[in-house]
Amino acid sequence: MNIDFTDKRVLVTGSTAGIGFAAAKGFLAAGASVVINGRSEDSVEAAVAFLRKVRPKVDGFAGDLGTAKAYERLVARHPDFDVLVNNIGVYGPQDFFVTPDSEWDRFFQTNVMSGVRLSRAYAPGMVDRGWGRIVFISSESAVNIPADMIHYGFTKTSQLAISRGLAKRLAGTGVTVNAVLPGPTLSEGVAGMLTAGNTSGDSVEQIAASFIAEHRSSSIIRRAATVDEVANMILYVSSAQASATTGAALRVDGGVVDSIV
Repeated sequence: MNIDFTDKRVLVTGSTAGIGFAAAKGFLAAGASVVINGRSEDSVEAAVAFLRKVRPKVDGFAGDLGTAKAYERLVARHPDFDVLVNNIGVYGPQDFFVTPDSEWDRFFQTNVMSGVRLSRAYAPGMVDRGWGRIVFISSESAVNIPADMIHYGFTKTSQLAISRGLAKRLAGTGVTVNAVLPGPTLSEGVAGMLTAGNTSGDSVEQIAASFIAEHRSSSIIRRAATVDEVANMILYVSSAQASATTGAALRVDGGVVDSIV
């Protein structure tokens, strides 16, 4: 299978590290022109400098796309994309009974409304051209709500509702909308969280495997996924080859969700 994004314009939000960075790198290697995004100028500049070693057709946009102001700046600068990957997100455990309204709103604006705004901005142009891809990066937590991150799980379930509904709204247009659901993934952020204060001398992969055995015991692969493994699914569902896949929730969770459908 030859996945080719030549002449396609791609936006990957939250892409200076982790899954988003791996996806941006994959799109570039497959011939796309890519805009990456992060909250700070420094992180964006560093990521762009690295990615230009892969392919020069990469640009960066610094701004918190959980806010309407940054969204408006982005759309003014980049009015059209063929592929939109809604990857920006925040996470973190906090007990339901001490999570304030402000934190619920921050998670909702960042994880949900960023994708709503961007899809609303870029889908019409895709429809006019008769081709487009919108991908929401959800999580296995969308269907396996974590008791210590209910506010996070809520936003990830919301992404599934939006992606399915938007796919139906765009029926017959040539624009597909899907959600990708990673499970435990060894991104830089997760690696830092797992190794903080750990003095065992074990590798980060071993520490992650121990965490999964204790907290995600239903995992079939018995390890954390790599960011590239998740990016592979993002690239496929964004490609021409995935033209019959829309309205789907595609798991890359290592079998954590104990379901055959």
